[in-house]
Parts: sequence; structure tokens; C-alpha cells
Amino acid sequence: MPETTPPQAFSAVTRTVVQDVTVSPAKPTDRIQTRRITMPAGTPAGLHTHNGPVVGSIVSGSVAYRIDGEPLITLRPGDVFFEPESTRIAQFDALDEDVVFLAHFLLSADQEPAIEWPAD
Repeated sequence: MPETTPPQAFSAVTRTVVQDVTVSPAKPTDRIQTRRITMPAGTPAGLHTHNGPVVGSIVSGSVAYRIDGEPLITLRPGDVFFEPESTRIAQFDALDEDVVFLAHFLLSADQEPAIEWPAD
């Protein structure tokens, strides 16, 4: 594709990498489903796993987030997160206010997003 000159206003656009993760194992992805999810203040998600990788971003509110075996972090508006397929998410708990976040589910051809709550 030949290079073209962008419009003058476009030269003021900036790009910042906020997340760069490896999807391992590699996931054949035929589509991405994005959901806007709302959690009332104080709602814990509980220990859970997903059947595929999830990439998300916090729109409003804040979440206590911890992948099993890793340190607890607080996610705030604008923060992004990655939940690898079948990885135990120990916490994704809404804090003092309602939380809205976007979750992007990487899916194979006939797959739908699913969440499981392990017994332990």
C-alpha cells in the first residue's frame, strides 16, 4: 500500500500503548464480542475463570482485581486488564461505587463467552 500524507489535524493525534500481552496459548479468533458490564457497588465476582481470553477496560467506578497468586491491584477508570483463558481470577470486586467496564471476548467460530466458578 503506498504511503499517503495524513490531514494536518491528524498530525496532533498521539498513540500510547497501555497494554501489550501475549495470548498464550495462541487463540484462533474468528470474532470478538464486546460487552458493557455493570456491577453494583460492593459486588464481588468471586473466584472465576473464562473459556477464552478477556481484554477489558474500566469505564467508571473502581475494582479490586487479582489474578490467583499475584498481587492485588485497584483498577480505576481508563485502566485496562487482561484475563487469560482458564486462568483463575481470584478477585474482581466492585468497590465503593457502581462499576461499568467493557469486556472484549476473543472467540472461536461457534463459541460464546462463558464464566465458571471453581469450587475452591
